[in-house]
Amino acid sequence: MELEKTLKYYKGKRVLITGHTGFKGSWLAYILDSIGAEITGYSLEPKTEPSLFKSLSFSKNFNSIIGDIRDKKKFKQTVYSSNPDFIFHLAAQPLVIESYNNPKETFEINFNGTLNLLEILKELNSSVQVVFVTTDKVYENLELGFPFVETDKLGGKDPYSASKAASEILIDSYSKSFFKNSDINIATARAGNVIGGGDWSDNRLIPDIIKAKQNNRPLNIRNPKAIRPWQHVLEPLFGYLKLGIGLSEDSQKYSSQWNFGPEIEDSITVEDIIDIGKRLKIVGEVEYERSVLVEAKRLKLNIIKAKEQLGFKPVWNAQQAIKTTFEWYNAYNQRNLSTNDLINKDLLNYLNQYEC
Repeated sequence: MELEKTLKYYKGKRVLITGHTGFKGSWLAYILDSIGAEITGYSLEPKTEPSLFKSLSFSKNFNSIIGDIRDKKKFKQTVYSSNPDFIFHLAAQPLVIESYNNPKETFEINFNGTLNLLEILKELNSSVQVVFVTTDKVYENLELGFPFVETDKLGGKDPYSASKAASEILIDSYSKSFFKNSDINIATARAGNVIGGGDWSDNRLIPDIIKAKQNNRPLNIRNPKAIRPWQHVLEPLFGYLKLGIGLSEDSQKYSSQWNFGPEIEDSITVEDIIDIGKRLKIVGEVEYERSVLVEAKRLKLNIIKAKEQLGFKPVWNAQQAIKTTFEWYNAYNQRNLSTNDLINKDLLNYLNQYEC
């Protein structure tokens, strides 16, 4: 009942989702639209083919606006016209490898796009709860293996991580400088490595596994021993939704930074996921290549704050999250269920297991 109550809270609420055409944004937009929230999405056209967003069916009230968060004029018009009760800012260049290829664009989208939203909020004359979604990679990672807590030092060796860490500092500065005694309530959410059906991005482990199987070619792996806080997409999404409610009910308590991830012991290696894929006969031949790019080897999150203060708790362990994700892609490829049905199925199973 608790998670169903969380969803029902948003029924009839006006919600603006930036990045609604992306992987996480599509899941969030579809779920909130399906329970009766008034959704406006603002995002670029989907960049992948297939596209989860394009394959989903939304209600007639769903308002999808194709735009760039770097276009402040259009972005501002969308914020003002949607008059949101809640904003979930997911729009980003989210890929580490892509950030090496296009570092300037990564900073322009992740930092300048965030700055545009903050500047728009400064001029907004209404009450709104804003959850800025960043990443688990905002921390200065010295590869010591300790789970990061929200007060740990920020940093970033690669352009993506640096752009998100810089955004966190920017958001904190604006929160303290301009929104401390206002009706604009702000929090940031740092999620772990998110997996789930419908992600078709390049250079992400699960999509790479699925593409290798579909194309009957070897799976290329860069860092098999890399440890990440893998979690199913529903885990952080419910964290974001709980955080939004918290901001609306007690902004002083919840206007801060929050980690969302699995239990610490559930942070597993790339190799562990490959082994699960092999047992399920999804992973075949694997080729290992040495990466010349700097990528974190060990990354874990401490989620005690979210558990104790927000009532957040992981529902699916890594094994179940990975298995559920592979099953989603299998069903998708067999074309026996629509993507709406596939999300509904996972959501129902997740809600039922939460209550157990």
